[in-house]
Amino acid sequence: MPVTNEDIVIRIEAASASYSSTFDKGHLALPPAKKYLVLTCMDARIDPARAFGIELGDAHVIRNAGASAKDALRSIVISQQLLATEAIAIVKHTGCGMLTFKNENAYGLVEGNLGAEARKELEERKLDFLPFPELKQAIQDDIEFLRGTKLVKDEVPISGWVYEVETGKTVRVV
Repeated sequence: MPVTNEDIVIRIEAASASYSSTFDKGHLALPPAKKYLVLTCMDARIDPARAFGIELGDAHVIRNAGASAKDALRSIVISQQLLATEAIAIVKHTGCGMLTFKNENAYGLVEGNLGAEARKELEERKLDFLPFPELKQAIQDDIEFLRGTKLVKDEVPISGWVYEVETGKTVRVV
């Protein structure tokens, strides 16, 4: 059965009532207390707070499809320059959907679902879905991308990790 907007409204309102009834963290500062950020995938099987030991207020968590540093660069710059984070952890994961297709496949799917005008817009915007064929290499490529930009200081520590969706373990690879 498809989810409806009303289903989402009910879920969020119920969760908000429960969460806010005991919430006592309104005093936390805007910059993250532990001064780091985690870039991870938007995959629903990943709970960054629990999986990576992040308490509320500790770190920024940036999520996008595939944990792409290119896609996250704007948020990384804001985190580092405006909110004083000093380290970056990139966490990709096993079973990532970004391993399963190429841009042309995604363009074709969008065209099939939304029509030729949607494909034309993708092409006009030169939208790159940023898929990757190999997990560890994608982590290394993202680290090299961040090292190669002047928007992240050279001395910022950047580590690379793989979260195993099958076991819940997170393993450092870079």
